[in-house]
Amino acid sequence: MIKIESRVLGPVATNCYLIINKDNNESIIVDPADSPESIYDMVVRSASKPQAILLTHGHFDHIGAANEVREHYGIKIYASCDEEKLLASPARNLSNAYGMSLRVTADVLHNDGDILELAGLKIKAIHTPGHTAGGTCYYIESDKTLMSGDTLFAGSVGRTDYPTASSAAMMESLHDKLCKLPDDTDVYPGHGEFTTIGYEKQNNPFM
Repeated sequence: MIKIESRVLGPVATNCYLIINKDNNESIIVDPADSPESIYDMVVRSASKPQAILLTHGHFDHIGAANEVREHYGIKIYASCDEEKLLASPARNLSNAYGMSLRVTADVLHNDGDILELAGLKIKAIHTPGHTAGGTCYYIESDKTLMSGDTLFAGSVGRTDYPTASSAAMMESLHDKLCKLPDDTDVYPGHGEFTTIGYEKQNNPFM
């Protein structure tokens, strides 16, 4: 069984999550957005041991503390194989627009459908291009939990007017992949409030 902790970090209120496996007290950090100290505090309060960092995509507001957190814990960063160029480009990851120059190199690049065995959990990487070419949702089937990044929000979806984005790809990702998940799947988005797949299928105009 898992437990989810979160902090809202950075200039655009990004959700940084800590997935804790209650069976072994190991954890996974999802989207270390900003403020490494806040992330370290979240980890300390959870009394868990981080095993990896998962990136749902490469925009600046989801990767701001990634390099520092990786070094602090000596763990690996996982991201989509289709997000490598965006992660490496301050122009594409939008950090230039905010006076930063962020570059992140993932240690492990996954493919769509890969099962990541981390912290004693099996996590499916579901590639959901749309917001970015390498956008990814992470699905923990055992706990019916989805980390949706900026693909799916409560009542909305991520913007598709950024570099490598595509509105057509977004609709395919939503309808061909996320809509097929069980209705009682808990959804933890990159911004905003918690929701479920079933609620979004009934109330989200994009679904």
